[in-house]
Amino acid sequence: MSNPALGAIGAPELELIGDASRPHGVTLAFSGRVGGVSHGPYASLNIGSRVGDDPERVAENRRILLSALDATDLENALVNPKQVHGTHVVSLVESSKEALHAFREEAEAGADALCVSVPGVPVLLGFADCVPVVLVGEGGFAVVHSGWRGTIARISEIALHELVRITHTRPEDVRAYIGPHIRATDYEVSDELLARFVAEFGPGVDAGGRHLSLARSISKTLADAGVPEERLCVCGVSTFAEPERYFSHRRDGSPSGRQGAIAWLA
Repeated sequence: MSNPALGAIGAPELELIGDASRPHGVTLAFSGRVGGVSHGPYASLNIGSRVGDDPERVAENRRILLSALDATDLENALVNPKQVHGTHVVSLVESSKEALHAFREEAEAGADALCVSVPGVPVLLGFADCVPVVLVGEGGFAVVHSGWRGTIARISEIALHELVRITHTRPEDVRAYIGPHIRATDYEVSDELLARFVAEFGPGVDAGGRHLSLARSISKTLADAGVPEERLCVCGVSTFAEPERYFSHRRDGSPSGRQGAIAWLA
């Protein structure tokens, strides 16, 4: 199987990116803000249900996203966690209705990474500058929300270990995708925070002028955990720098919408 790559996927009008090869039967995609029905600061493909947008418009946007990926039949199985900038990982390893219900309830109580090893259950996390990470192994996947708090706590490594546990794959066989996020050129932080990241991940995360690279921090995390460099694909787009294509909380403030990272196993 080829190494991970990101390119256009799904309906072209939505400008989705993903891995068209669907590694190990996993469909994965990163959405933007184009092609939905929301208005104002949420215009237009806001998939976030906890940011003040009309719930009916959010539901329709999610249907539009699933339809663009030929997955309208999975709408009722979609799981969207309450993201809390923590390190809690929730896993689904059984296909029963009871297991799915428990998985959804735990995710909605607060989680920032979901791991799934059963087919037909899409998970959707929302982002507006934080880093979306998708991990794919034979038999399952994980979708991770990695803001600066989750990044410095190495949530991607925690999710990787859980994915390895539930799928019995090896870290070196996992494919990792870092989606659109705020790039270092647009992400200036305090001296104190930058120093903490340099101490944790090394000087390579310092992009100069108090600019921090979350992607390099996550890449270092995954490399330390056993994911080879050639198994990692990093999107070069900065959400902050693309106002027509992506939501950005740092650029626009609150309220603002959320783009998504979605994945499911065939």
